[in-house]
Order: sequence, then structure tokens, then C-alpha cells
Amino acid sequence: MTQTLTRRDDLICPAETIFDRDGVARALSRARADAAGDMGALRRSAVAILSDEIRRGRTAIAEAFTARPFEARATTRAYSWLTDCVILAVLDLATQAMHPLPNPTEAERIAVFAVGGYGRGEMAPFSDVDLLFLTPYKITPWAESVIESMLYILWDLRLKVGHASRTIRDCLRLGAADFTIRTALLENRFLAGEATLADKLNQRLRDDLFKGSERAFTEAKLEERDARHEKQGERYMVEPNVKEGKGGLRDLQSLFWIAKYQHRVKDVSELVALGMFTRDEFATFAKAENFLWAVRCHLHLISARPNDQLTFDMQVAVAERMGYADRAGRRGVEIFMQDYFRHATAVGDLTRIFLTKLEASQLKSEPLLQRLLRRRKKLKDGYAEVHGRLAIADHKTFLSDPLNLLRLFEEALRTGLLIHPDAMLLVTANLHLIDDAMRNDPRAQKLFLDLLLKHGNPERALRRMNELGVLSAFLPEFGPIIAMMQFNMYHHYTVDEHIIQCISHLAKIERRELIEELPVSSSILKEGINRRVLYVALLLHDIGKGREEDHAILGARIARRVGPRLGLKPREVDTVEWLVRYHLLMSDTAQKRDIADPRTVRDFAKAVQTRERLDLLLLLTVCDIRGVGPGTWNNWKASLLRALYRQTRRAMEGGLEALNREQRGADAKRNLREALPDWDARDLKHETARHYPPYWQGLHVTAHVVFARLLRDLHEDEIAIDLAIDEDRDATRACFALADHPGIFSRLAGALALVGANVVDARTYTSKDGFATAVFWIQDAEGHPFESDRLPRLRKMIHKTLQGEIVPREAIKSRDKLKKRERAFRVPTHITFDNDGSEIYTIIEVDTRDRPGLLYDLTRTLAASNVYIASAVIATFGEQVVDTFYVKDMFGLKFHSESKRAALERKLRTAIEEGVERATT
Repeated sequence: MTQTLTRRDDLICPAETIFDRDGVARALSRARADAAGDMGALRRSAVAILSDEIRRGRTAIAEAFTARPFEARATTRAYSWLTDCVILAVLDLATQAMHPLPNPTEAERIAVFAVGGYGRGEMAPFSDVDLLFLTPYKITPWAESVIESMLYILWDLRLKVGHASRTIRDCLRLGAADFTIRTALLENRFLAGEATLADKLNQRLRDDLFKGSERAFTEAKLEERDARHEKQGERYMVEPNVKEGKGGLRDLQSLFWIAKYQHRVKDVSELVALGMFTRDEFATFAKAENFLWAVRCHLHLISARPNDQLTFDMQVAVAERMGYADRAGRRGVEIFMQDYFRHATAVGDLTRIFLTKLEASQLKSEPLLQRLLRRRKKLKDGYAEVHGRLAIADHKTFLSDPLNLLRLFEEALRTGLLIHPDAMLLVTANLHLIDDAMRNDPRAQKLFLDLLLKHGNPERALRRMNELGVLSAFLPEFGPIIAMMQFNMYHHYTVDEHIIQCISHLAKIERRELIEELPVSSSILKEGINRRVLYVALLLHDIGKGREEDHAILGARIARRVGPRLGLKPREVDTVEWLVRYHLLMSDTAQKRDIADPRTVRDFAKAVQTRERLDLLLLLTVCDIRGVGPGTWNNWKASLLRALYRQTRRAMEGGLEALNREQRGADAKRNLREALPDWDARDLKHETARHYPPYWQGLHVTAHVVFARLLRDLHEDEIAIDLAIDEDRDATRACFALADHPGIFSRLAGALALVGANVVDARTYTSKDGFATAVFWIQDAEGHPFESDRLPRLRKMIHKTLQGEIVPREAIKSRDKLKKRERAFRVPTHITFDNDGSEIYTIIEVDTRDRPGLLYDLTRTLAASNVYIASAVIATFGEQVVDTFYVKDMFGLKFHSESKRAALERKLRTAIEEGVERATT
């Protein structure tokens, strides 16, 4: 029987330490003699011998890989070598000991192949073992017995085996109908058995299946890739799939499959001689492939299973295994992920170049719709259209003027054409032409601003400029944030992609595509603002990230330096600098403060100062939040920003003195009377007289109407509840009216936590006649209002909690747990006390790690310290949460005493630490 296995010296550790072939052969020979014909006993002995050898081999590979964590290719070859040795030992046992055949007929022959990734000789620690058993004719009883015995032993060895038993005719028939099977056959590697059968298979595959179907195969692989990308998400998503994600291993493998199918190559390096890759591009391919395989192997070893998803907890573990350490204000895991995304981006670039060259050789057809709909614009001098792409007519002439490195992107936007890969290569090879002289050239500045402002889809140019290195060459300050990951659950993209997403959202608003969703922002842009300032501020707003200093402060300094270089006037530079410095001000004020408190709006208006800044800041804030990722923007945030914008604008137009509590209270009472025309004057007078001023100033008339009806004829031993979906805010509004008693806010928070409700806003008031009125805005785990069919359970749980039937502190323990993938985050706790942000309350802001029972723990701690909570505003940013409480002490005063504040902070920190310990055990 022919075997292809020869000794190798290109493995991560010596071959004999991975699998002792001679020793195993002797042990199996002894086992065969001992079994004396008992095939069951022989199989058990063989499994024990091979299990020990596999364990020893895997340990040797893992230890060597741990010592040299970037040597992925030698590691994947080692796992493949180990598998080869096992398969051949089992095949030999099955054919020579279990089912010997001294005189086989023509039909009683078999060839065993590795296929798929195993066929390429690339295996991660827990990769599948894909085998093809090939027979010349219909499978014989002998071959069936051999295959069955092999599979039973391999399964007993706990190998995940994928197998097929076929004839050559089967292979051709099935491969013709299924491109997945055809791809597996493309990567077949003969292991042992009848060599002439193997040769015949490969000859028939080339002549009868592959030949003439190159275009069909290429397009099938590209359709598979597009479907995979749609399922997995963007290349820049922060928990990527190393194998299937965009820019992952499967993309590289797809290139190899297409190349092998078209050109019969055995190694990607052969594409250089064929002109499909330059030497530099092949080096990029090899580096990216090695890095991604290293990550995948480490993932498997850490998980002890075939895991290809780089979740947050895995990112930390893989980064540590690969030797990434914290430095210069950045975590090692962030540096690791920046490397990951740079390689993923490189894979995307290589894919684009390779596929465009396929188009040029007519192996990949241009999409029909694209051919029909393309706008035919006359090209400017110096450009040509080649296979539907923008090409450079004369390289020498093009490079004679460095400004052409920017003009290329403007011409692509103007014509709607994609840039030809040869043009891209020319640009990347000549980035040195972008020097200080060019950066300071007013013509270059105008060209760059025109890319942002003139053509309506600036994100297309920015993304391509970023990928080719032009953006960081023209704007060196952009370089450090390229492919920079922010290690948190809030941001979905790398920093550079987030900025491009923000600019894309602004362009969509300008194109009038979001009028219904963003009416205020759309109207501001329609009325007219300084677009140069807004686009440059968005481009620079996060440019200071990744350093120890506050990124807004550092970014403002960078903006001051970059603004003039982009051709902005001094006044425009001032505005851009202010916007970058305070780009979080509106978001923080709207989400972390009670905007029903007049002082909040007054202080915000004083900080912003002008209507121009207010308009610009709203647009920047909206685009910044929407650019964080899918699902981050919602009606709740929209309503908060809209309310803050309108109140601030009103204050600016009518004077800050218009923002006073007395006026708000009088207006609220008048609105209530108008909303209850069926109530008699005596009942209305009783209702308007029973509440203190903060009640009238802090709630909308809709809530005042609800509470008026709940309180009417309410007895002291009753609890009145009103639950309604607030469509404008994307939340469920829960109103409670009951006799007041200490800790009411905490008990309500506990009841809501028990039903899985996330509180986003809450306020409570005590009436003059001893009733508590509390309103909570709540969302489910997905950030949506509770469905109406879930409201009865919510109501029942609240009743039980308030009546003492359920003690939240005990009941919540089993629910207050952090998911495994969320435990890798570090969120330091910051607690601040602010006596200036409100006229009558102390504002306590708790910035810490979010978890299900946090709000209950904090409010219970405050209640136990005799702190009266008037309102709470909750802002969640992934794993981080900022809980803001407007409070008074037991005498109705602010917390002026430093010792009282320090004691309260200690208690809150203890509650947080105990809760974290409970949530992680």
C-alpha cells in the first residue's frame, strides 16, 4: 500500500516528539499479537495507544507554540502531520490486521485522501478531519468494512471526522452539482492506498470537471463570500470571526481556491510569477495569513474546542498568549486588536486587487446591473476607463504633480467609477510625494475639502484613502487611530471606521434621506450652516484617542494645529477646536443630567453661548452617536437631545431668565387644567395644591394627568399603577402612586430589576398629603419598550415587592450575574458630588461597571443612609453605566459637608464592590 508520509523538518517542534511512528507501530504490533484475533480487544488497545500518542503530540505542539506564539504555519503543519500519522496508523491497522486481503480483486482497492483544510495541510488544534475514501467501482463489502472500522476507531479517539465514500464517477457527478464539494475536491491530498487511483481522480477532475468552468467557479466563490460577509458583519466589527469574518482566513482561502482553479497553482507564491500579485502583495498575504492562523490556533487552545469567534474575553486571553502588554495608556488587548484589524484590512485590499485583475482577464464578469446603470461621464485629461474602472493614462505624467494623488479620488467621486488596482498600487508606492510642501499647498487643501463637501458621498473617498495610506500621509495625526480598537461593548467599530461612519451619516442627512428620523437635524442643515467647520470637526473629533490624556482635550489641540493646514479661516479654526473639545457635552448633558431641571439647561446654554455652536454641536452629537454602531441610536436618545436643543434655543432667544421654576410650575398647572376639562373646579384645585414645586417642574403634562387620575380617591393602603408604552421615547412609562415611606425608590428599582427591566430615567415626588408619586421609564434587554403581553407580569411583581412578599435583595442574587464574555472589561468607578448643577439638589454621579442589580444596590445604600432621591438618570454605554441621582439629606438640604459626602462615597463603593464580587462568582 502506497503512503505519502515522509519525515518533515518544517514543524513547530521535531516530528518524533509529535508522533513516534516506529514506537506506535511496535505497540500496535504487540496489541495485535495480544488480541489473538479478538477484533474488539484490538480496537480498544489501539484506541488507548493512539490516544496517549495524540495527547503527547498535542502537548508538544502546544508547548512549542506557546514559546513561539507567532509561528503559526509551522504549528498548523504540525497538527496536520499528527493527524496524518494517526490516519495512516489506523488505515494500516484496518487493512492489515482487521480486514486483511491477500489477493485483492480489481474492485477491492481503496485510496484515502485528506480534503478541505486538512487537504491543504492547515489544521488548528480542533479542526475537523475531512476524509475521502475513493474506490474504483461501487463500494465492495471489504472496502465498507475497512472504512467502518477506521471511522469507529477515529470516533473513539474523539476526532471530529467528516467523511465521504465515493467512486471517481461519484466525485465528478456531485462536484458538477455542488461548488462546496468541488472546492473540497480541489484541495484533495493523497494520503495512502492505491496511488494509480489517486492519479486518475486528479486527471479526471482537471479534464472533465474544472476545465472550462473557471468563471462559474469564481463567481460561485464570490457569491459565497458576499453571503458570508452579510452574515458575519463588517470587517471592523469589534468581535470578529477569525475564520468566516470579513478580512478573515476564509477570504484568503477563497483567493487561493480561485487561483488554484484558474492557474493550477499549488502555492500562493506562484501568483507572483503569473502577475496576479507583486512580491510586496504576496508578502502582505503571507503575513496576514500567518497572523490570522496564529490567532485561530490560540483561540482553539484557550477554548479547548473549535472556537473561531474573537469575543471580548477571548481577545484578552489571546493577546496575553501572544505577548501583548499594556503601554502608553493603552491596554495590550487594544494593541493586539489594532494589529488584527490592520491585517484584516490588508486582506480586504488584496482581495480587491486580485478580483479586479480577474475582471481584467475576463474571468470574473462585471455585474449586469452595474454595467447598465453606470453614469457615463467624460473623464478629465490623464485618466482612462479600463474594464469599468478609473485608471491612470500615463504614470509618469501623473506622478509629475503630487496633487494628482488627491485628484484621483475626486475624479472617482465625480464619475462614480471604482479605482483600478494598478492606480491604487501607484498611489501606495508613491506616498512619499505627500510631504509638508504638498500638505501646505492651498490647492491641496481645497482638493481635500472638496472631497468632503462637494460630491455628496465623502465616506467613499475617505475609506479608500484610509486603506491606501493617503489619509494618514496627508493628515499624519490620523495615523495613530487607524485600525485602533476601543476595548468596550459600546463602540462597534475601530476609531478610524467610526469617524468615517459619522461622516457617512452626516452626508445622509444632507442628502435628505433621514428627514422623518431626524427632523431637527435635517431642518438645521436645510437652513444652512458652515459645512466646512462641521465636516472637519467630525473628521477630527476622536483623533486624540488612544493616549493617556483626555482625548477631547488632546483632540482640540490637534484641531488647532490641523485646521489652518486644511485651509480653514481663524474663526472657523476656533469653532472646530471648540467642537472637538466639547463634542461630548451635549450627549453627556442630555443623557446624564435631568434636563427638566432649569439649571441644567441654563448651564448648558452658558457653555454653548451661540446658536451657531448649538446647531453644529447637535449635528455632531447625532452623527457621533449614530456612528457608534447599529442599534446605538434610538428614540430615547433622540427625544433627550431634541428636548435639550429646543429648550436651549428657547433660552438663547428669550433670555436665560425665562428658565425659572416659578414660570414652569404655573405653565404646568395651566396645562393640567386644560387636559382635564371634565374635572370640577374643586377637584382640580385640590390636585394642583397637593404637590410641591419640583413635581410641576419635573414632569410633562401627560404624566401629571396620569398621576391626577391615580391619586383621585386613592386610599393609604392601596397601590395604583399605570403602565404605558411611550412611543416617542422608545420606552415603557411606569407610574406609581402609593402612600409614601422610606426607601420607596429602592424597592421600586428592585422590583423592576427582577423582571429584567432596564431603568433609563426615573423620578419620585412626595405630595403634601403623604403620597409618593414615582415614574420610571424602562426598556427591555434589547433597548425597546416592554411588549404589552409582558406588562401584567411586571405589574404583579411590583405589587408583590411593594407589599413585602418578595425581598429584592435575595431574589436578585441569581439574576445579578455578568456574562463570561463581559468579564474582561475594566471599568474604574468614579463618584462625584455636584452642588452647583442644581438649585435645590446635590447631584451624585456614579460612573461604574454596569450589571443587572446595580441600580437597586445604589438606591438601597442611599436609602439606608437617609438620602432622599428626587430623580435618577441612567446612561448606559456598553458595559459602562453612569447613574446620576438628584438627592437631598433627611432635612431637605444639599450635602455640603465634606465628611458626609466622603462617608456616603465609601458606602456606595462598598455596595459596588460587593455587587461585582457577587456578579462574577
